[in-house]
Amino acid sequence: MMQCLRVVLFVIFGTLAWASQDCKNKISCSDCIQTPNCMWCGKSGNFTDADEKYLSRCIKRTDEVASRWRAACGADSINEPGNYFEMVDDFELTQAGVLAGSGSGSGIGIGGSESGEAVVQIKPQRVTMKLRVQEAYSMQVTFRQAEDYPVDLYYLMDLSKSMEDDKESLSKLGAQLAEEMQKITKNFKLGFGSFVDKVVMPYVSTVPERLQAPCTNCASPYGFRNALPLTTNAEAFAREVQDAPVSGNLDAPEGGFDAIMQAIVCQKHINWRQEARRLLVFSTDAGFHYAGDGKLGGIVKPNDGECHMDLKGEYYTHSTLQDYPSVSQINQVTKEHKMNLIFAVTEEQSSVYSRLSQMIEGSSQGELTANSSNVVELVKREYNKITSKVELKDNATAPVFIRYFSKCKGSTEKETSVCQGLRVGDQVEFRAEITVEKCPADRKDWHQVIGIYPVGLRENLTIELDMLCDCLCERPGNEGYISGAEECNLHGTYQCGVCKCDQGFLGSNCECGTNTPRGTGSLDDSSCRETNSSAICSGRGTCTCGECKCNERDEPDEVVDGKFCECTNFLCNRFNGLLCSGPDHGECVCNDCKCKPGWTGEACNCEDSIENCINPANGEICSNQGECECNQCKCFENADGRYSGKWCEDCPTCKGKCVPYKACVQCQVFETGEFTPEECIANCTLFNATRVPEAVEEEGERLCSFFDENDCRFKFVYGYDENKEPIVRVQQTLECPPKLDILGIVLGVIGAIVAVGLALLLMWKVLTTIHDKREFARFEKERMMARWDTGENPIYKQATSTFKNPMYGGK
Repeated sequence: MMQCLRVVLFVIFGTLAWASQDCKNKISCSDCIQTPNCMWCGKSGNFTDADEKYLSRCIKRTDEVASRWRAACGADSINEPGNYFEMVDDFELTQAGVLAGSGSGSGIGIGGSESGEAVVQIKPQRVTMKLRVQEAYSMQVTFRQAEDYPVDLYYLMDLSKSMEDDKESLSKLGAQLAEEMQKITKNFKLGFGSFVDKVVMPYVSTVPERLQAPCTNCASPYGFRNALPLTTNAEAFAREVQDAPVSGNLDAPEGGFDAIMQAIVCQKHINWRQEARRLLVFSTDAGFHYAGDGKLGGIVKPNDGECHMDLKGEYYTHSTLQDYPSVSQINQVTKEHKMNLIFAVTEEQSSVYSRLSQMIEGSSQGELTANSSNVVELVKREYNKITSKVELKDNATAPVFIRYFSKCKGSTEKETSVCQGLRVGDQVEFRAEITVEKCPADRKDWHQVIGIYPVGLRENLTIELDMLCDCLCERPGNEGYISGAEECNLHGTYQCGVCKCDQGFLGSNCECGTNTPRGTGSLDDSSCRETNSSAICSGRGTCTCGECKCNERDEPDEVVDGKFCECTNFLCNRFNGLLCSGPDHGECVCNDCKCKPGWTGEACNCEDSIENCINPANGEICSNQGECECNQCKCFENADGRYSGKWCEDCPTCKGKCVPYKACVQCQVFETGEFTPEECIANCTLFNATRVPEAVEEEGERLCSFFDENDCRFKFVYGYDENKEPIVRVQQTLECPPKLDILGIVLGVIGAIVAVGLALLLMWKVLTTIHDKREFARFEKERMMARWDTGENPIYKQATSTFKNPMYGGK
């Protein structure tokens, strides 16, 4: 497996090496200088020196013959352009104490000031450079945030009914917001705008009375309103916020994206300053509509990203005419106008806007309280986050790539374009590494203007880049350029010492063509192809007049040859990084390894022997369960399992003969199992089992164990004799589980249950008796302690009375 992986990797890297091409194989000056570290000789005539008949016109600067090559070519004929760098504008960074004011400034990168001085935060400001392909150039970029840099803050607020209490808080805190920002910068402006949603169904009710008053004490809905352009008057801000009426809509999301787009692109109406740091605070307690949602209201025209305000610059006029902007459009205008977008939203919307801020450059997100009472702290905190971080970005496009490195604040240099934890006045050094990967096909793209800028600021470093993609001697009108030259048999242009043939002609001197002595068919390259589908000269040479001229290699030991340049002595298989496993094992001949005696294999890494594959136990090669490769056994895998071991002598996963022998062992030894005695005699003729006291597995044998219908385990081992006949030894005693007395167990369980029941009943009787005795004793004690008072009732009369009759005389 590892050998195959090495072969694949080698083929891949070998292909890449051919794709990159060596200096020696470049046939024109432009191809040569577009290869890193190569130089071209444009000397007229054959290019030779005393030591070699011919020298390659394109050669590496570090080649062993470079010094002799330079002498043979002559300094005037060498085309060896190098990277060029020139500083155009390199103004010093603004020192502390310089106040950036409201001046018009001098253009991108330089802000105006009240004193007429320029405010500079990035250094240098403009450079020019010329770069060769794949030869990186590094330059230093310095950034330092100026003190009291101007700040424009536009507060964009959702004025739907649910934000009414937030509006009251903001109007009360307007002066405080201005005061806190004045502590950060003395050059501060504040503005206010609001939004609701598109005035169409289903976003807003279009019932006439609802359009006038969608809710109690509500004004008519609208898309976006610029209530107060940027101003230094904090009282006007508080007044506008206080006087701004709330409105209402039907659905939960709002039309905030319409408002963001207009607040950014309507530069004149908002009064954004060119030189200021721009903060757009977006405050809401709801989600947002985006591109495509307008179709619900019958609005299908995409948002054009332009400013559409009325003549007063107060209301957005195209709210019902075009769709909401997309997230990418918002991101685009934010980058274009260097805007810092702060999403100040309530807790339930925090996660949504947090993800949104990750998609928009220069944006952040903060959490408002229920009534926006913390808006001042939020704005101040988010502003500090923005100013404490500098991130460099650029507008370079392929094939130009820029990498950034920095030590930030004293750390070791690492690849990063972001430095954090900065304070006003901290200076940060970046190293920008600019690389041209390849020359564009269109010559107009060889010159590019690239901007490197800090995110959220309008200042930038402008790079005017020219790509070194051709030589002067390849341009008409320059020395070394001859059109229709005799050197090219009047069929090509002689430039930089070589011929560039006209269409229909080939050869180093354009000597091959339909009208030349070579005759018809000389331009057919089929003679340079090994097959119809093959590459010309196998991709390792050029077809010259129907014959392949193979490329030269930088390494002197590496050779490309053959009629079609199909053979090399370096594209053979390798083992352990060695070509054909090294010179002691073989040599590379026409892309294949030719092994020396005693070695074989694609990379000559295998011993040409089977000595290590012979099983000493039986003398068989890989035990007849494998094949010998590189003097090692490669075991087979079949339906039963996979063989293993040095000689494939073992098969741990194979089923073996245990199951097939089971029935015969049972009937022959124990007279049990699935076979009757007659069936046993008829079916079990392969072996006669031998009884042994104990079945013990020996070398080359296998132990089998099964349970019969009585749950008794029986064991046997089987192996093979020298004639491959099976030998089966069976343990004569069965391992049966002990018999259980079922009746005794049942009676014992019943007795135990009865005994436990009687014990519980007796325990209950004892406890109740004890309880009754205690109750009776307590009763007797209470009776003895009772006292009964006796007395005579005055109205008591005896039950019987004695009366005497006065008339009775006793007679």
